[in-house]
Amino acid sequence: MDNEQVTNDLVVNATESEVILALLEDKRLVEIHKEKRNRRFCVGDIYLGKVKKIMPALNAAFVDVGFEKDAFLHYQDLGPQFSTLHKYIQVAIDNPKNLKPLQSINLMPEINKKGKITEQLSSGQRVVVQISKEPINTKGPRLTSEVSIAGRNLVLLPFSDKVSVSQKIKLKEERERLRQLIQSIKPKNYGIIVRTEAQNRRVAVLDAEIKSLVEKWESALKALGGCFPPKLLAGEMDATSTILRDTLNNSFNSIVVNDPALYHEARSFICDIAPEQEKIVKLDTDKTPIFDRYFNINKQIKLLFGKTVTFKNGAYLIMEHTEALFVIDVNSGNRASNTDQESNALDVNLAAADEIARQLRLRDIGGIIVVDFIDMHKNENKKELYDRMRQAMSKDKTKHNILPLSKFCLMQITRQRVRPEMDMKTQETCPCCGGTGQITSSIVLADEIEDNIKNVLDENVVSKLYLTVNPIVEAYLTKGVISIRMKWMLKYKVMIKIIADSEYGLINFAIHDEDGVLLNNY
Repeated sequence: MDNEQVTNDLVVNATESEVILALLEDKRLVEIHKEKRNRRFCVGDIYLGKVKKIMPALNAAFVDVGFEKDAFLHYQDLGPQFSTLHKYIQVAIDNPKNLKPLQSINLMPEINKKGKITEQLSSGQRVVVQISKEPINTKGPRLTSEVSIAGRNLVLLPFSDKVSVSQKIKLKEERERLRQLIQSIKPKNYGIIVRTEAQNRRVAVLDAEIKSLVEKWESALKALGGCFPPKLLAGEMDATSTILRDTLNNSFNSIVVNDPALYHEARSFICDIAPEQEKIVKLDTDKTPIFDRYFNINKQIKLLFGKTVTFKNGAYLIMEHTEALFVIDVNSGNRASNTDQESNALDVNLAAADEIARQLRLRDIGGIIVVDFIDMHKNENKKELYDRMRQAMSKDKTKHNILPLSKFCLMQITRQRVRPEMDMKTQETCPCCGGTGQITSSIVLADEIEDNIKNVLDENVVSKLYLTVNPIVEAYLTKGVISIRMKWMLKYKVMIKIIADSEYGLINFAIHDEDGVLLNNY
């Protein structure tokens, strides 16, 4: 499917402890991001760090940037202009008043590409670094000293003079126009990467963005004066703004947020980057869980994050994570077909390629991935499957590499890992026993809820109550003309709204007032 025909929606579910963002293409879940309230997404953050330990055998160093585990900086990630960066940073720290604008200095010779880490770094040295990979499992963050500052249309590269244009801009004339335009307006000693979104942008828009990115870099430098490592110099945006910056285009139908503060942040950000799309940002104030109300997101999560994923006419994937790699097995299941075995295998494999590309984005799987497709013997069919996988993964912004199928119909894929793999809970605690093996008799559940309502009304003066229960219980309490809910309202002279939530067990319930304050739960 062409990108122009795809419609996108973003749904943001904010709770007390975390923010979960669901990105959908044509109402199908393709990406999900979880961000703890007390911990920011840190890829792209710029720090002043302190070298803790040099590892000559690895040609790398461990740097303290304030995380629990020291971060890893390899020689190849220092960048060709590390010498200039280091000298410039020392002046910014020790003599900030004598610091000249970057565009007015002369760059030093590039460092040796095959040099040793001991030639550039020493224990205790202060160094400016940027996080390129989040901490994963027992490993600290991965660092680079080749700093880049991303905008919506451009990426700024201090200590460089190169201009490169995204190859996803198909028209050669447009790529050349952008290259010449950027060359004419960019400051000296700043390189620029032109992103796909810059296509057909006017010079005034791009010039304003360059100035904004340069200002962000210079603000980070000003923060260096007299400071001691580890220190955050410039932070990346939150996950919501990052997704909007990198994916927002005219194909977006809606951005729905259930938290007023995040809603205003998203609306403000949209006003800055694409004011004509401000109206697509909506605040959801309904008491029903937002992921139940929009696009059946909760249901999609349950179906897509298990070990077995069904995708077409009974065909399914088995997904296994081992210590060394991620393995995906394609199975035709009980699928019935009137075609020959080779044609049937090709049909299943092509559909599997689409679902696998979706799963890699959805779970954010990184490292080595091996896919065991159904055996095919014709080379033209293997090439068609390889081309289909490349096309399906063309929307994946994460760096990846796909190898052609082997003799045994195995495909190897590498995908860059920048943060821990997404793991969503699809198994639930037993809704009857809560994991204990014992439950209260279900025959007294309605009486138990009524007792709680009575206690709440004895202690609080309210005109309306919200009762959250399992959907099965909700159906039981509201069935019939004179339902149990109706009897309660007449008896206690209070409005009772019952909310069905699939996350609740059969015997669990919660009572809130109009302002969402929890009055009682079980």
